[in-house]
Formats: sequence, structure tokens, C-alpha cells
Amino acid sequence: MTHDWQQQIHALHEELVRRDDPAAWVREADAVDASLRYPGFALRGPVFGVAVRDPAVGPEWRVLKPVVNGMPQMCRDSLNTHLWFRAKDDTDDPGVRAELLAAVDRLSREPVNEVEACGVRYRIVRGEEFARCDDHGLEPPRPTDPEPAERTWNVRADHTPSPDLDLVLDADRAAGGPMAGALRAWLRGFAYRGARFPSAVRGDSERAVRSHPDVVLLPTCFGVVERERTGWEPSLAVQATPHDARRVLYDALAEMWPMLYRFDEAKTAVYAKAAEEFRALERADEARVAGRVFRVCRVERMLRMGPDGPETPRPSDVDEYGPMKIHPTLLPDGTVVFDA
Repeated sequence: MTHDWQQQIHALHEELVRRDDPAAWVREADAVDASLRYPGFALRGPVFGVAVRDPAVGPEWRVLKPVVNGMPQMCRDSLNTHLWFRAKDDTDDPGVRAELLAAVDRLSREPVNEVEACGVRYRIVRGEEFARCDDHGLEPPRPTDPEPAERTWNVRADHTPSPDLDLVLDADRAAGGPMAGALRAWLRGFAYRGARFPSAVRGDSERAVRSHPDVVLLPTCFGVVERERTGWEPSLAVQATPHDARRVLYDALAEMWPMLYRFDEAKTAVYAKAAEEFRALERADEARVAGRVFRVCRVERMLRMGPDGPETPRPSDVDEYGPMKIHPTLLPDGTVVFDA
């Protein structure tokens, strides 16, 4: 660890002392305990989102779309939709609409990682997703992890919004205590190593350490994983709180999976019973059904920063499909033309 990083960690400790915040000290103690109980790291791989740099708001890059997607093209499509609806609903100025639609057109034709419209830069950004682990599995939620103010099991109720939204991507302003600072220091030199990674992936990873040396820790999320023969595999989309993850698991057991996979009546009843038993425990982090084991776990993410902002997708990152036209034609006067 460099002297500079040691100074930053000492500064984080002094800030905790100055604030005299008991809750912050408890969270820090939780983090220390987790580092001892779950000393390993399980790497899932890259995740992607959308960031924006709007001079009217400030000089920093901010998260526009959560950094949770598995492919860059999913984020390009999300940005395509965002800009199209801005052009349709948020302006009556033909010039503004034309700039927005020019960016939409480019996203519909090219796998670009950045577009600009009306002086605002939009960028597809790349992060890494990982979890702490021990020999028995991934780290579950901590007692100090935030929960919704109102905990409901109603699957149709709104989920807690992503904590990524509008997050400032600035390594110098990164929040957290000494343990978060130590993790960021360690992650600065993180790169893919080992024969299981293709050489192109390893090379891109090593170059990113040099080109984007700073690290931002994104907010912790919570996922559902299933035990497989080769390890734990993600089963459902990550959520903002442990309870939201438990609720999507309850919904999957009770309704979604029986409907999606067309379970027969007997199998549906088995899953429904397991769902209700899981719900009755309120804060359980494991569910078992028909020989399957599911767990709620903490999901941590990092994002690299360079002189010009957050890292974009690497040449070795994989897309399963390419750009396409997503929305009907929007004329400069705001008229929507549904293509034949």
C-alpha cells in the first residue's frame, strides 16, 4: 500500500472520529468482522451501466442507469430509449429534438460507447461485480445493511430504487470508512489473472489498471444465488436492499417460476409451500425446495476511473447481439410515425 493511500485511510479514520457517529462505527465494526469471516472474493465479472456528464449540473460524471447489466449493448439500448423519450416528451425545440434524435440514430446503428447531445455527454461504463466468500458460500446481508422503511411482501409493490441513480463518480469524494478505503487501495491493482481467462481478457484488464487507476466503490446491492455443482450461480436480478432480494425470491418460488417453467400442479404446490415457509421466517437468507438451495447474498461492485472519467467497455467484453432500431420514427415536429 502506498504512502498516499495510507494517508487517505488515516483521513477516513479521523473523519469517523470527528463525526462521532455511533451508527458509522457499528457499520465499520461490521466491515471488519466480515473481512475476517469472509476472507475470500468471488468474482462474477463485468457489469455495465450509463453515466452522464452535464455541465448544467456539474463537472462530475454521474450514474444515469444502474451499473447492473451483463452486456454493453443492453445499456446502449437503455440509453437509446432514454434519449428517444427525451426527444418525444421533454422538449418542443426542433433543434434540441434533432440533436437528441441524431444520438438515437447513431445508437441504433453503431455499438458506440459514448454519444453527445445538447452539450451533454453520455457514456456506457464498465464495472466489476464480486462478493466476499468463505469455504461454504457467499457473504449474506449484514445486520447494518439498510432495509426499506416499510417491508412488504406484496410482489406488485414498488421496489426500492437503485442506490446507483445520480451517484457522483469521483474517487476523491468516495464515501466510506477505513475498511472501504483499504478495499479501494487493494482493488487499484486488481487484474484478471490465471489460465481460465483468455489472453485478450487478461491483457485488457492489465491495461485498465494503468489507464484507469482510480477506483470508485458502487453501493452494495443484494442478489439471489443458487448452489450448483460448480459453485453458486446468480438466479435473479440484484436488488437495492436485502428485503427486496428476499421478496423477489419469494415471488419466484410462489408465482414466477411455476408460471414461466409450466410446473405441474404437484410441483407448483411444493414451491408454494417453500415460498410461504421462507416468508414466515421474515429475515431468512436461505430457501430450500425440491433439492435446490437458494441464498440471499451481498453483491459489491467497483468502477475504474481515468483522467477522462469512468472506464468504458473493453474490446474483450462480449455482446450477444448488436444495435437495432428500437422505437418508431420521431419527426422533428414531434410526430411519431409507426413504421410499416
